[in-house]
Amino acid sequence: MKKAIIAGLASLSLFAGVLAPSPIDSGKVEAASSTSYKDKAVKEGKKVIGTKYKWGGTTKAGFDCSGFVNYAYKKAGKSLPRTTSELYKKGQKVSKSKLKKGDMVFFETYKKGASHVGIYIGDNKFIHADSTKGVTITSLNNSYWKSAYYSAKRI
Repeated sequence: MKKAIIAGLASLSLFAGVLAPSPIDSGKVEAASSTSYKDKAVKEGKKVIGTKYKWGGTTKAGFDCSGFVNYAYKKAGKSLPRTTSELYKKGQKVSKSKLKKGDMVFFETYKKGASHVGIYIGDNKFIHADSTKGVTITSLNNSYWKSAYYSAKRI
């Protein structure tokens, strides 16, 4: 009798699984995975706060801005181009008022166009490899970065 009940419950659960909509059908898996890699990129970036700045650097021995962004996203499972100008060619443009965690923020610093990049972390702050402070968190309201703000992209 126990075997019959167990077999019946097992087949009922299999049947219910066939009828239930899958997360893929509802788009929930894609949304969850896109959110999770962005959250993970921010988390990975925060792990290397304090790492020194190094022109051309792509490792924990030293990062430049695009090397840092590339490192954080790669650790999160997302492969991106290496340079700021190549990063700027990716993704969809996002207005500053609609920034979300994990968006790339670009600044015009030493040359015309996007020449510095960081990762938006929420609360009007971004994480980046600053040439004087190394990997750090900075407010978008900081007077220098506010005037240098160029654009944002969402991958």
